[in-house]
Amino acid sequence: MAIPVETFLLRPDQEGTLQARIQQMVATGILSGRFRHGEKLPSTRALAAHLRVSRITVTLAYTELLANDYLTARGRSGYFVSDNAPSPPRFAAPKETAETDSATRVDWTRALGQRFSGGAGLVKPQDWARYRYPFIYGQTDPTLFDHANWRLCAIQALGTKDFGALTGDYYDQDDPKLIEFIARHTLPRRGILADPPEILMTLGAQNALWLTAQVLLNQRRQAAVENPCYPALRDILTQARCRLAPVAVDAAGMRPDAVPEGTDVIFTTPSHHCPTSVTLPMVRREALLARARQLDALIVEDDYEFETAYLKPAMPALKSLDPDGRVIYVGSFSKSLFPGLRLGYLVGSAAFIRKARALRASVLRHPPGHIQRTAAYFLSLGHYDALIRRTARAYTERRAVMAAALARHGLTVAGQSDHGGSSFWIEAPEGIDTEELARDLRADGVLIEPGAPFFSGADTPRNFFRLAYSSIPAARIPDGIALIAKAITERSSA
Repeated sequence: MAIPVETFLLRPDQEGTLQARIQQMVATGILSGRFRHGEKLPSTRALAAHLRVSRITVTLAYTELLANDYLTARGRSGYFVSDNAPSPPRFAAPKETAETDSATRVDWTRALGQRFSGGAGLVKPQDWARYRYPFIYGQTDPTLFDHANWRLCAIQALGTKDFGALTGDYYDQDDPKLIEFIARHTLPRRGILADPPEILMTLGAQNALWLTAQVLLNQRRQAAVENPCYPALRDILTQARCRLAPVAVDAAGMRPDAVPEGTDVIFTTPSHHCPTSVTLPMVRREALLARARQLDALIVEDDYEFETAYLKPAMPALKSLDPDGRVIYVGSFSKSLFPGLRLGYLVGSAAFIRKARALRASVLRHPPGHIQRTAAYFLSLGHYDALIRRTARAYTERRAVMAAALARHGLTVAGQSDHGGSSFWIEAPEGIDTEELARDLRADGVLIEPGAPFFSGADTPRNFFRLAYSSIPAARIPDGIALIAKAITERSSA
């Protein structure tokens, strides 16, 4: 594996000659574990051109590292991290003590004041990438992500010029560069106009939903949610101790006329309903706004996947159609960049954002400054839009391949987005328990997402499941669908 030349950056605050600074840069990379044994370094010519120094300066630095056994030269192949180079320190996990939960004298059943683990949630194996057919939702495809430019933006955000953004305590504020980009570029693409005081960064969309529920709801208020819906949202609302009103979803999404009287807050995913992916049509968007106005209710619009409208333009956001200021908009970069980023945002009236900002400050202050500044650079330099275009091309192909395979094997598509999306909602024959089906398929290297956790109530259907194509190459999709169809047929005939 070759170490990208973009990894190397001469910092202006480093002391010493150019040769010494390059030598230190390489040695530090090895000692920290960023550069590993056997990895190839950039050629002296490439590194010299990148750093804008003479080639002899880089050659002398490499020669000194050779002498100290940090590097090794392999003929005409170039320079590599030596197998004898120092290894980064390894810190062993602390040994288990006898004082385990089973030995404690505290009755934790009585001592715990609140319960934060909800019902049956989504379970995604951490080693999903080793499965040959990972039809699971929301994971990053490393073949699509722009590692080099993200790393370059992260390094840029670590520079002296951005020292304040990296190390400062914003308290209840956010990175002004990121807020400005969202206000001027991201939101207008959804038809939303907002000033900086109306935008708040969060640790992903889930944190945004939690902040919203904590600010708006209590034991006396009622929240309407789609059924089925995102399981973590149901847990969040349960923790808020509000009254919960599930609203059944049909082939066009949430039915506005089914939102019950007494509802204070309506939670919805109109762009791509979770988990069916259906898009709420314009007539229903207008009806939902009218129903909220009639109830004097607020709407929380979770627009978690709007960037995947690659087949035709995205529908206008509910927030863009709202003349009253009653819609609170939740956006996220976790789906379009990578889930581990944990970076989302809230958009709402200034009065609401002030309360949400104060709550966020008391719990976690603000998302890390370095993450915010890195994202700001990645967005503003055009890398994000290039990533979205590349992802759209891949998703278009994968969706077509999956649709053809599903039709060929007679599997029933119960929900999909006409605008794009990244998954299909599948209905198996009656009597098929998709949690048991998922367990059987793992042995064949197939991962699917059972549908039961998405539903509210005790008598939930067991025969639905979600198939995502965001993390599987198009070439593997037909064989994976064939294995699923075979397993369903075997279960149906058993």
